[in-house]
Amino acid sequence: MSAGERDSMGRKLALVLRHAPEKFNLEMDINGWIDVRDIIRQFQNSDKRRHHWLRPHHLRAISETDPKGRYEVRGNMMRATYGHTVEIELDLPTSDIPDSLYYPCDPEEAGNLLEVGIKPAGRAHVHLSANMRTAAEAGRVHRA
Repeated sequence: MSAGERDSMGRKLALVLRHAPEKFNLEMDINGWIDVRDIIRQFQNSDKRRHHWLRPHHLRAISETDPKGRYEVRGNMMRATYGHTVEIELDLPTSDIPDSLYYPCDPEEAGNLLEVGIKPAGRAHVHLSANMRTAAEAGRVHRA
């Protein structure tokens, strides 16, 4: 898979697994999982010429090599790990949570956030980071 194919497929996966599975006639379960074989079938049905080569190991490779850990694969099932605009239950861990987590904001925003709290801003959940560096990177991406 070329870098361009990987990038294009990553964007398409984000659309399906985070925002609009119905655009490809896919349904996710309550925890956001969709069968990889169904994803491939629907991608190929939508554009056979561009996706004839797509196999489950390609989606697994995208998941395993994504530097931000956007996707998770278990068996034949795949889901996005964060960034959803659709309502799902992520069955997130409740143990080993760090004492401090970080959220990116400008100094001007800090007072307001302390007063009213952090809101998901169009997403289903708030994404917190384990360190300031990754929080700052997340802030740069969302402000770009």
